[in-house]
Order: sequence, then structure tokens, then C-alpha cells
Amino acid sequence: MSLTPEEVKKIAFLARLAIKEESIEQYSEDLSGILHLVDQMDAANVEDIEPMAHPQDAMQRLRKDEVTEINQREKLMENAPATENGLFLVPKVLD
Repeated sequence: MSLTPEEVKKIAFLARLAIKEESIEQYSEDLSGILHLVDQMDAANVEDIEPMAHPQDAMQRLRKDEVTEINQREKLMENAPATENGLFLVPKVLD
């Protein structure tokens, strides 16, 4: 699939992009190349290939889940102009 300069202008308008007139032909070629690559990838046979989350079979190093800070909720709530049941009260902004 290839894009015409008119289609590139329409896409630029819809995306609210300002493209110089002398650059439209290059954009047309570049975008057509991208669409051609997508067509090639879409044509690949992936019937028997299992999806994977990551290309490398690496384990993630995790740290211990332990509390490192003391609870300062009451102290922090003292700075709030309005609180209720341990929550900050804020003005309503939506009806």
C-alpha cells in the first residue's frame, strides 16, 4: 500500500500537523515504506508460535517487600485545610 501526497495532506490535517509543501513527497515515501513493512509482518506465518512477554528468558530481581518509613499520616494530615476519616477533603470540580 502506498500513500499519495493528497492522503498525506489529509492525514496531516486530521493529526493537526503542519507539514511543509516540499516535504510531503518524502513523507509519502516514508509512510508508504512503513505500511509496506507492516504488510510484510502481517503476512508472516505465526500459527505455531507461542506469544511471549519478553524476548529473553530473564528473571527479574526483586527486593524484599518491607516497610522502610514510619507512618506519618496524622502529622501530614495536620497540614491539610480539611480532612475527614483520615482522607483529604477537596472542593468538588465536576457536577
